[in-house]
Amino acid sequence: MKFKDIAKVYIRSGNGGAGCVSFRREKFIEFGGPDGGDGGRGGHVYAEAVEGLNTLVDYRYQQHFKGQTGGHGMGENRHGANGDDVILKVPVGTQIFDEDGETCLGDLTEVGQRVLLARGGNGGFGNSQFKSPTNRAPRHANPGQDGVELTIWMQMKLIADAGLIGLPNAGKSTFLAASSRARPKIAAYPFTTLHPGLGTVSVDSDTFVLADIPGLIEGASEGAGLGDQFLSHVERCGVLLHLIDGTEPDVAKSYQTVRAEIEAYDEALAAKKEIVALNKIDALSDDELAEKISELATVTRHKVHLVSGVTGKGVKPILRLIMTHVRKQRQVTAKANAGPGIDTGSDDDDAPWHP
Repeated sequence: MKFKDIAKVYIRSGNGGAGCVSFRREKFIEFGGPDGGDGGRGGHVYAEAVEGLNTLVDYRYQQHFKGQTGGHGMGENRHGANGDDVILKVPVGTQIFDEDGETCLGDLTEVGQRVLLARGGNGGFGNSQFKSPTNRAPRHANPGQDGVELTIWMQMKLIADAGLIGLPNAGKSTFLAASSRARPKIAAYPFTTLHPGLGTVSVDSDTFVLADIPGLIEGASEGAGLGDQFLSHVERCGVLLHLIDGTEPDVAKSYQTVRAEIEAYDEALAAKKEIVALNKIDALSDDELAEKISELATVTRHKVHLVSGVTGKGVKPILRLIMTHVRKQRQVTAKANAGPGIDTGSDDDDAPWHP
Protein backbone atom coordinates (compact mmCIF):
# COMPACT_ATOMS: atom_id res chain seq x y z
CA MET A 1 0.00 0.00 0.00
CA LYS A 2 1.33 3.41 -0.93
CA PHE A 3 1.70 6.01 1.81
CA LYS A 4 0.04 9.38 1.26
CA ASP A 5 -0.51 11.89 4.04
CA ILE A 6 -1.77 14.95 2.13
CA ALA A 7 -4.69 15.08 -0.31
CA LYS A 8 -6.56 17.84 -2.12
CA VAL A 9 -10.28 17.13 -2.53
CA TYR A 10 -13.15 18.95 -4.21
CA ILE A 11 -16.53 18.60 -2.53
CA ARG A 12 -20.03 19.89 -3.20
CA SER A 13 -23.15 19.35 -1.14
CA GLY A 14 -26.38 18.49 -2.90
CA ASN A 15 -28.92 21.04 -4.12
CA GLY A 16 -32.29 21.18 -2.43
CA GLY A 17 -35.28 19.86 -4.33
CA ALA A 18 -37.80 22.28 -5.81
CA GLY A 19 -41.25 22.80 -4.33
CA CYS A 20 -44.29 21.76 -6.35
CA VAL A 21 -47.23 23.79 -7.68
CA SER A 22 -50.28 21.52 -7.59
CA PHE A 23 -54.03 21.69 -6.86
CA ARG A 24 -56.26 19.03 -5.47
CA ARG A 25 -58.71 17.82 -8.10
CA GLU A 26 -60.97 14.94 -7.05
CA LYS A 27 -64.42 13.89 -8.12
CA PHE A 28 -67.27 14.92 -5.82
CA ILE A 29 -64.97 17.31 -3.86
CA GLU A 30 -66.13 20.84 -4.53
CA PHE A 31 -63.21 22.80 -3.09
CA GLY A 32 -59.75 21.49 -3.94
CA GLY A 33 -57.05 23.96 -3.00
CA PRO A 34 -53.25 23.85 -3.27
CA ASP A 35 -51.52 20.58 -2.37
CA GLY A 36 -47.98 20.97 -3.72
CA GLY A 37 -45.34 19.34 -1.51
CA ASP A 38 -41.93 20.66 -0.40
CA GLY A 39 -38.63 19.66 -1.93
CA GLY A 40 -36.16 17.48 -0.03
CA ARG A 41 -32.86 18.62 1.48
CA GLY A 42 -29.67 18.11 -0.49
CA GLY A 43 -27.08 15.64 0.76
CA HIS A 44 -24.48 16.83 3.28
CA VAL A 45 -20.75 16.10 2.97
CA TYR A 46 -19.06 14.72 6.10
CA ALA A 47 -15.58 13.56 7.02
CA GLU A 48 -15.37 10.68 9.49
CA ALA A 49 -12.39 9.03 11.19
CA VAL A 50 -12.52 5.26 10.84
CA GLU A 51 -10.45 2.39 12.16
CA GLY A 52 -8.12 0.44 9.91
CA LEU A 53 -6.91 3.26 7.65
CA ASN A 54 -3.36 4.62 7.80
CA THR A 55 -3.07 6.53 4.53
CA LEU A 56 -4.99 8.96 2.31
CA VAL A 57 -4.03 7.10 -0.85
CA ASP A 58 -7.70 6.53 -1.77
CA TYR A 59 -8.04 10.24 -2.46
CA ARG A 60 -5.25 10.11 -5.00
CA TYR A 61 -7.56 8.36 -7.45
CA GLN A 62 -10.82 10.13 -6.65
CA GLN A 63 -10.83 13.81 -5.76
CA HIS A 64 -14.41 14.90 -6.54
CA PHE A 65 -17.34 14.16 -4.23
CA LYS A 66 -20.88 15.49 -4.57
CA GLY A 67 -23.91 15.08 -2.37
CA GLN A 68 -27.15 13.92 -3.96
CA THR A 69 -29.78 16.46 -5.00
CA GLY A 70 -32.94 16.41 -2.90
CA GLY A 71 -36.13 15.05 -4.43
CA HIS A 72 -38.67 17.49 -5.85
CA GLY A 73 -42.04 17.99 -4.21
CA MET A 74 -45.14 16.43 -5.79
CA GLY A 75 -48.89 16.80 -5.66
CA GLU A 76 -51.07 15.48 -2.86
CA ASN A 77 -48.67 17.14 -0.37
CA ARG A 78 -45.94 14.61 -1.10
CA HIS A 79 -42.55 15.93 -0.02
CA GLY A 80 -39.35 15.07 -1.83
CA ALA A 81 -36.82 12.72 -0.25
CA ASN A 82 -33.61 14.07 1.27
CA GLY A 83 -30.50 13.54 -0.81
CA ASP A 84 -27.99 10.89 0.27
CA ASP A 85 -25.08 12.20 2.32
CA VAL A 86 -21.45 11.70 1.31
CA ILE A 87 -19.02 10.50 4.00
CA LEU A 88 -15.28 10.86 3.39
CA LYS A 89 -13.60 8.11 5.42
CA VAL A 90 -10.19 9.20 6.71
CA PRO A 91 -7.57 7.81 9.13
CA VAL A 92 -7.58 8.84 12.77
CA GLY A 93 -5.42 11.94 13.19
CA THR A 94 -6.51 13.67 9.98
CA GLN A 95 -6.84 17.43 9.93
CA ILE A 96 -9.01 19.15 7.34
CA PHE A 97 -8.18 22.64 6.10
CA ASP A 98 -9.88 25.13 3.82
CA GLU A 99 -8.39 25.90 0.43
CA ASP A 100 -6.04 28.48 1.99
CA GLY A 101 -4.34 25.67 3.90
CA GLU A 102 -4.58 27.56 7.21
CA THR A 103 -8.25 27.58 8.27
CA CYS A 104 -8.86 24.31 10.13
CA LEU A 105 -12.32 22.87 9.47
CA GLY A 106 -11.89 19.78 11.62
CA ASP A 107 -9.40 17.68 13.58
CA LEU A 108 -10.41 14.03 13.78
CA THR A 109 -8.50 12.41 16.63
CA GLU A 110 -10.87 9.59 17.65
CA VAL A 111 -12.54 6.71 15.85
CA GLY A 112 -16.10 7.62 14.89
CA GLN A 113 -15.54 11.36 15.15
CA ARG A 114 -17.35 13.19 12.36
CA VAL A 115 -17.31 16.77 11.07
CA LEU A 116 -19.76 18.45 8.69
CA LEU A 117 -17.85 20.00 5.80
CA ALA A 118 -20.64 21.16 3.47
CA ARG A 119 -24.33 21.46 4.35
CA GLY A 120 -26.87 20.45 1.73
CA GLY A 121 -29.23 23.06 0.34
CA ASN A 122 -32.71 23.33 1.84
CA GLY A 123 -35.65 22.13 -0.21
CA GLY A 124 -38.07 24.68 -1.62
CA PHE A 125 -41.61 25.22 -0.30
CA GLY A 126 -44.53 23.89 -2.33
CA ASN A 127 -47.51 26.13 -3.07
CA SER A 128 -49.47 24.67 -0.15
CA GLN A 129 -47.11 26.59 2.17
CA PHE A 130 -48.24 29.91 0.69
CA LYS A 131 -51.96 29.42 1.21
CA SER A 132 -53.51 32.27 3.24
CA PRO A 133 -56.94 33.81 3.86
CA THR A 134 -56.24 36.38 1.15
CA ASN A 135 -54.56 34.01 -1.31
CA ARG A 136 -56.55 30.78 -1.49
CA ALA A 137 -54.90 29.50 -4.67
CA PRO A 138 -51.19 30.41 -4.73
CA ARG A 139 -49.55 29.54 -8.04
CA HIS A 140 -45.89 29.73 -7.10
CA ALA A 141 -43.38 27.59 -5.21
CA ASN A 142 -39.74 28.00 -4.14
CA PRO A 143 -36.81 26.39 -5.92
CA GLY A 144 -34.35 24.47 -3.78
CA GLN A 145 -31.26 26.17 -2.44
CA ASP A 146 -27.93 25.47 -4.09
CA GLY A 147 -25.36 23.31 -2.36
CA VAL A 148 -22.00 24.51 -1.04
CA GLU A 149 -18.85 23.96 -3.10
CA LEU A 150 -15.46 23.75 -1.39
CA THR A 151 -11.88 22.79 -2.07
CA ILE A 152 -10.30 21.23 0.99
CA TRP A 153 -6.92 19.87 2.03
CA MET A 154 -6.71 16.75 4.17
CA GLN A 155 -3.51 16.15 6.12
CA MET A 156 -2.91 13.02 8.16
CA LYS A 157 -0.84 13.32 11.33
CA LEU A 158 0.08 10.15 13.18
CA ILE A 159 -1.27 9.80 16.70
CA ALA A 160 1.81 9.02 18.81
CA ASP A 161 2.96 9.77 22.37
CA ALA A 162 6.64 10.11 21.47
CA GLY A 163 8.58 10.76 18.29
CA LEU A 164 12.00 9.80 16.96
CA ILE A 165 14.02 12.51 15.19
CA GLY A 166 17.57 12.61 13.84
CA LEU A 167 19.73 12.54 10.74
CA PRO A 168 19.45 9.69 8.23
CA ASN A 169 21.19 6.53 9.48
CA ALA A 170 21.08 7.73 13.09
CA GLY A 171 19.58 4.35 14.03
CA LYS A 172 15.97 5.43 14.51
CA SER A 173 14.45 2.39 12.79
CA THR A 174 16.80 0.06 14.66
CA PHE A 175 15.75 1.66 17.95
CA LEU A 176 12.08 1.32 17.02
CA ALA A 177 12.57 -2.37 16.22
CA ALA A 178 14.49 -2.91 19.47
CA SER A 179 11.84 -1.26 21.62
CA SER A 180 8.63 -2.50 19.99
CA ARG A 181 7.23 -5.19 17.72
CA ALA A 182 7.42 -2.92 14.70
CA ARG A 183 9.61 -4.26 11.91
CA PRO A 184 10.72 -1.30 9.78
CA LYS A 185 13.17 -1.71 6.95
CA ILE A 186 16.75 -1.37 8.20
CA ALA A 187 19.76 -0.94 5.92
CA ALA A 188 23.16 0.77 5.90
CA TYR A 189 22.32 3.60 3.53
CA PRO A 190 20.60 6.98 4.01
CA PHE A 191 16.85 7.35 3.68
CA THR A 192 16.09 3.68 4.19
CA THR A 193 12.97 4.94 5.96
CA LEU A 194 10.79 6.61 3.33
CA HIS A 195 7.52 6.71 5.26
CA PRO A 196 6.67 7.30 8.95
CA GLY A 197 6.22 4.22 11.09
CA LEU A 198 4.55 3.46 14.40
CA GLY A 199 5.36 1.02 17.16
CA THR A 200 3.68 0.23 20.49
CA VAL A 201 6.19 0.13 23.34
CA SER A 202 5.49 -1.75 26.58
CA VAL A 203 7.15 -0.38 29.73
CA ASP A 204 6.35 -1.58 33.26
CA SER A 205 2.80 -2.76 32.50
CA ASP A 206 2.06 0.43 30.56
CA THR A 207 2.30 1.27 26.88
CA PHE A 208 2.92 4.25 24.64
CA VAL A 209 3.09 4.75 20.87
CA LEU A 210 6.43 5.69 19.30
CA ALA A 211 6.64 7.32 15.86
CA ASP A 212 9.63 7.05 13.55
CA ILE A 213 9.95 9.58 10.71
CA PRO A 214 12.43 9.76 7.83
CA GLY A 215 15.73 11.45 8.64
CA LEU A 216 16.33 15.18 8.28
CA ILE A 217 19.32 16.70 6.55
CA GLU A 218 20.61 20.24 6.31
CA GLY A 219 18.23 22.28 4.16
CA ALA A 220 15.26 19.99 4.81
CA SER A 221 13.06 23.02 5.58
CA GLU A 222 13.80 24.18 2.00
CA GLY A 223 13.05 20.77 0.47
CA ALA A 224 16.46 19.08 0.58
CA GLY A 225 16.36 15.29 0.84
CA LEU A 226 12.83 14.24 1.73
CA GLY A 227 12.27 17.74 3.13
CA ASP A 228 10.36 18.38 6.33
CA GLN A 229 7.05 17.06 5.00
CA PHE A 230 6.96 14.26 7.59
CA LEU A 231 7.60 16.45 10.65
CA SER A 232 3.84 16.96 10.94
CA HIS A 233 3.65 13.36 12.19
CA VAL A 234 5.47 14.26 15.41
CA GLU A 235 3.57 17.52 16.05
CA ARG A 236 1.13 15.69 18.35
CA CYS A 237 3.87 13.96 20.33
CA GLY A 238 4.41 14.99 23.93
CA VAL A 239 8.15 14.19 23.91
CA LEU A 240 10.84 13.88 21.22
CA LEU A 241 13.74 11.43 21.33
CA HIS A 242 16.66 12.92 19.41
CA LEU A 243 19.02 10.14 18.32
CA ILE A 244 22.56 11.08 17.29
CA ASP A 245 24.87 8.69 15.46
CA GLY A 246 27.92 8.19 17.69
CA THR A 247 30.05 7.21 14.70
CA GLU A 248 29.60 10.64 13.08
CA PRO A 249 32.84 12.68 13.08
CA ASP A 250 31.03 15.79 14.41
CA VAL A 251 28.16 14.87 16.70
CA ALA A 252 27.66 18.47 17.79
CA LYS A 253 27.01 19.56 14.21
CA SER A 254 24.63 16.63 13.72
CA TYR A 255 22.58 17.78 16.69
CA GLN A 256 22.57 21.42 15.58
CA THR A 257 21.54 20.51 12.02
CA VAL A 258 18.40 18.70 13.12
CA ARG A 259 17.50 21.35 15.71
CA ALA A 260 17.85 24.11 13.11
CA GLU A 261 15.49 22.34 10.73
CA ILE A 262 12.91 21.73 13.47
CA GLU A 263 13.00 25.37 14.55
CA ALA A 264 12.63 26.48 10.95
CA TYR A 265 9.60 24.20 10.58
CA ASP A 266 7.63 25.13 13.71
CA GLU A 267 8.53 26.91 16.94
CA ALA A 268 5.90 24.94 18.86
CA LEU A 269 7.52 21.66 17.80
CA ALA A 270 10.95 22.95 18.76
CA ALA A 271 9.62 23.82 22.24
CA LYS A 272 8.53 20.25 23.00
CA LYS A 273 10.32 18.18 25.62
CA GLU A 274 13.46 16.67 24.08
CA ILE A 275 15.55 13.70 25.19
CA VAL A 276 19.03 13.55 23.64
CA ALA A 277 20.61 10.13 23.15
CA LEU A 278 23.95 9.15 21.66
CA ASN A 279 23.32 6.00 19.63
CA LYS A 280 25.63 3.22 18.35
CA ILE A 281 27.82 3.33 21.47
CA ASP A 282 28.74 -0.32 20.84
CA ALA A 283 30.97 0.91 17.99
CA LEU A 284 32.91 3.39 20.15
CA SER A 285 35.86 2.98 22.49
CA ASP A 286 35.78 4.50 25.98
CA ASP A 287 37.95 7.45 24.92
CA GLU A 288 35.83 8.13 21.82
CA LEU A 289 32.66 7.89 23.90
CA ALA A 290 33.93 10.43 26.45
CA GLU A 291 34.94 12.80 23.64
CA LYS A 292 31.52 12.53 21.92
CA ILE A 293 29.67 13.17 25.19
CA SER A 294 31.83 16.25 25.83
CA GLU A 295 31.13 17.60 22.33
CA LEU A 296 27.38 17.17 22.75
CA ALA A 297 27.42 18.76 26.19
CA THR A 298 28.71 21.99 24.66
CA VAL A 299 25.71 22.42 22.31
CA THR A 300 22.80 20.92 24.22
CA ARG A 301 21.35 21.82 27.59
CA HIS A 302 20.04 18.29 28.10
CA LYS A 303 21.61 15.26 29.68
CA VAL A 304 23.18 13.00 27.06
CA HIS A 305 21.89 9.43 27.34
CA LEU A 306 23.79 6.46 25.93
CA VAL A 307 22.05 3.80 23.90
CA SER A 308 22.69 1.05 21.40
CA GLY A 309 19.76 -0.14 19.33
CA VAL A 310 21.71 -3.16 18.06
CA THR A 311 22.77 -4.60 21.42
CA GLY A 312 19.86 -3.17 23.40
CA LYS A 313 22.14 -1.43 25.88
CA GLY A 314 20.49 1.61 27.45
CA VAL A 315 17.17 1.00 25.64
CA LYS A 316 15.09 0.10 28.72
CA PRO A 317 16.21 3.10 30.85
CA ILE A 318 15.46 5.56 28.08
CA LEU A 319 12.06 3.97 27.46
CA ARG A 320 11.23 4.37 31.14
CA LEU A 321 12.25 8.02 30.94
CA ILE A 322 10.00 8.53 27.91
CA MET A 323 7.15 6.77 29.73
CA THR A 324 7.53 9.20 32.65
CA HIS A 325 7.08 12.20 30.37
CA VAL A 326 4.22 10.53 28.51
CA ARG A 327 2.34 9.94 31.78
CA LYS A 328 2.79 13.59 32.75
CA GLN A 329 1.51 14.69 29.36
CA ARG A 330 -1.53 12.42 29.67
CA GLN A 331 -2.34 13.90 33.08
CA VAL A 332 -2.15 17.42 31.67
CA THR A 333 -4.42 16.43 28.78
CA ALA A 334 -6.91 14.74 31.12
CA LYS A 335 -7.13 17.83 33.32
CA ALA A 336 -7.60 20.07 30.30
CA ASN A 337 -10.40 17.85 28.95
CA ALA A 338 -12.10 17.52 32.36
CA GLY A 339 -12.72 21.25 32.72
CA PRO A 340 -13.00 23.33 35.91
CA GLY A 341 -14.66 21.98 39.02
CA ILE A 342 -14.13 18.29 38.15
CA ASP A 343 -11.89 16.05 40.25
CA THR A 344 -9.07 14.64 38.12
CA GLY A 345 -7.18 12.86 40.87
CA SER A 346 -4.91 15.75 41.83
CA ASP A 347 -2.33 15.12 44.55
CA ASP A 348 -3.11 18.47 46.17
CA ASP A 349 -5.33 17.19 49.00
CA ASP A 350 -5.00 20.44 50.98
CA ALA A 351 -6.69 22.55 48.35
CA PRO A 352 -10.02 24.04 49.49
CA TRP A 353 -13.15 22.37 48.20
CA HIS A 354 -15.13 24.24 45.56
CA PRO A 355 -18.18 23.29 43.50
